[in-house]
Formats: sequence, structure tokens, C-alpha cells
Amino acid sequence: MQKLYGSVPEAVEYSGMSRTALYEALKRGDITARKAGRRTLISFAELEAYLSSLPIYQAGE
Repeated sequence: MQKLYGSVPEAVEYSGMSRTALYEALKRGDITARKAGRRTLISFAELEAYLSSLPIYQAGE
């Protein structure tokens, strides 16, 4: 069974983004987080959707 949510370090590992870039995306509202007590949880499905929405890299442009 696959996890639906993960902590910030897990989201960083899952996405390959830096911790700073992840927090910047949260600050801009590109992704949202949930609080469970002191833990910050990020939806892996929402993170995947965000990454899929980023522009495609095209070399030479």
C-alpha cells in the first residue's frame, strides 16, 4: 500500500526538489500542506500534479 501523505523530508526525497524549493512552492500556494499536531504533511498526489504542471525542459531555448 502506497502512502498518501509524507513529511517534508519525505516529500523532498519523493520529488527530488530541495527543501527550500518545496517551502517556496508552499508559500506561493502551488501546493498545500496539512498539519497533524506538529507534523507538516504533504499529499504525494498533489506534489505529483504540481511537478507535472511545470514547464517541459527544451534544450537550446
